Amino acid sequence: MKIDVLTIFPNMVKGPLNESIVGKAIESDQLQINVTDFRDYSTNKHGNVDDSPYGGGAGMLLTPQPIFDAMDHVKKNNDGKLGRVILVDPAGKQFDQHMAEDFAREEQLTFICGHYEGYDERIKTLVTDEVSLGDFVITGGELAALTMIDATVRLLPGILGNSESAPGDSYSSGLLEYPQYTRPADFRGMKVPDILLSGNHQKIDQWRRHEALKKTLIRRPDLLEEFDLTAEDRKMLDEIKINLHHKHGLQ
Repeated sequence: MKIDVLTIFPNMVKGPLNESIVGKAIESDQLQINVTDFRDYSTNKHGNVDDSPYGGGAGMLLTPQPIFDAMDHVKKNNDGKLGRVILVDPAGKQFDQHMAEDFAREEQLTFICGHYEGYDERIKTLVTDEVSLGDFVITGGELAALTMIDATVRLLPGILGNSESAPGDSYSSGLLEYPQYTRPADFRGMKVPDILLSGNHQKIDQWRRHEALKKTLIRRPDLLEEFDLTAEDRKMLDEIKINLHHKHGLQ
């Protein structure tokens, strides 16, 4: 996979990309990342990449010229290709695990990281996807782009070292992940559930499914609305709801 990142703060991007899972992917030649400072392409004598909006208003907007010229450079360096072009924008579609899986199937991604109050609308003619990290506003798009890149790259084949790790993650299955434990079995009086020590894998799988449903019901019940529940899932959920009502003294 090839990933290009356009930003005016390249050092915010370069350091983290050499660490952890993303760094591992780069070292193994499964990933190539190029960071372009689009300020280098400004024709303004002061190197400015922003200007005040027509019609008035607070703040400054990124101007189209530096980004268009930087994109021409990126396209030339990639044999005329840009792949999916992702504009990191608070007004975009919210990023989620399904989008990460979609991006992971691509051969090439290009991220445009904004700053200031927003973009000149004409910049959006360059993009295929406008994506937001969530319903909040941060100073610039770099941290959001890094998060999206990390979530995407870890899904590439062989990156995690365990083919079962990614599909079992929270959100990949559609449910939140069940509780997990490791040694010691008893830590400061807090014991690992007996079922996990039993060696009965069928029972362990049932327990994990039960706990995943329980956690999802309590923390993210909205996920259950779109999840394809089996008859056994529905039975478990009914039992969980009854137990929760009794636990909290509800009728």
